[in-house]
Amino acid sequence: MSKIPVYFMPGLAASPAIFERIKLDESVFEMCLLEWEIPLPKESLSDYALRIAKNIKHENPVLIGVSFGGILVQEISKHIQTRKVIIISSVRSNAEFPRRMKIGKKTKAYKLIPMKLILNIENLAKYSFGEKVNKRIKLYEKFLAVRDLKYLQWAVESVIRWDRNEIDAAVVHIHGDQDDVFPIKYINSCIVVKGGTHIMILNKYKWLNENLPSIILED
Repeated sequence: MSKIPVYFMPGLAASPAIFERIKLDESVFEMCLLEWEIPLPKESLSDYALRIAKNIKHENPVLIGVSFGGILVQEISKHIQTRKVIIISSVRSNAEFPRRMKIGKKTKAYKLIPMKLILNIENLAKYSFGEKVNKRIKLYEKFLAVRDLKYLQWAVESVIRWDRNEIDAAVVHIHGDQDDVFPIKYINSCIVVKGGTHIMILNKYKWLNENLPSIILED
């Protein structure tokens, strides 16, 4: 019996290293990690998804995406046949965006985000206060893989302007009830992880390791 290929897509600008604690039974699943690439000038999210899809070497894979990676795997699934699409700490349509993101789209306020500050984590650390903030910055230092200004501007705009306004019921959605980026009160329906935050791929890995296999295999 051949193994089930499972492809993982990290969150915005993140490294595949965010999946280092995710362990699936190697006799049943083959874990494959996808990475972000620098977008081409004026490349649409759909065209970008098609380009990333070319890195998928198996037929009928399972796609798992975190945050913006969850949006991307839904776009990839338009181009290839998939066994299942699973999103973690993400959304299934722009109707699930919080109000600030909807307002940001209307006002184009996202264009005012200081991307250079976000990219320069070392400087950000100097001006941050509190243990919680500094812990999160240390995580970003480790897991932020793409420090390219054009990528970041493209990625933020691609999220805000995502045009999917209807939920695909076939997409499996796993979400934490403490997510501060996509608050659960805006989420239509999902598998709820109690105490899960937006970075629960890092700190709720035990729950994911216990539950992902059955979620993947479920018809």
